[in-house]
Amino acid sequence: MKVKDVMHRGTTCVERSTPVTEIAKRMRDSGVGAIPVRVDGQLVGIVTDRDITCRVVAVSGDLSKLTAQDVMTKNVICCSPEDDIATAIKEMEAMKVRRLPVTDSNRVMVGMLSLVDISQKATKELFNEVLSAVSVHHL
Repeated sequence: MKVKDVMHRGTTCVERSTPVTEIAKRMRDSGVGAIPVRVDGQLVGIVTDRDITCRVVAVSGDLSKLTAQDVMTKNVICCSPEDDIATAIKEMEAMKVRRLPVTDSNRVMVGMLSLVDISQKATKELFNEVLSAVSVHHL
């Protein structure tokens, strides 16, 4: 099974200058926990709900002046739509992440692979494997 058979298409992206408050509202309204950040169409980072909580609220508490660039995770690990789903899951396990952006050869977003996608379309064994690995407490 390929990533393209499991991933969620139609991912919303933001620019680096997007205010964190707007990103949080988009997350809430879309029911997602991460929004990719792009420049000239290419993925340059990702803002997760954890980034907002741990990098902003727990440190400064002042969201009004911050943008995606201030809080995003850079050097995001991605996968290709043509990757085998087992390979993508191993990457998620190794990085202890719950989602992987799916990009083409030019790092343009084409979708997102998340635990929810895997739970709905992959085998129960693959889902249980990745869930166990990414749910381990971060030290």
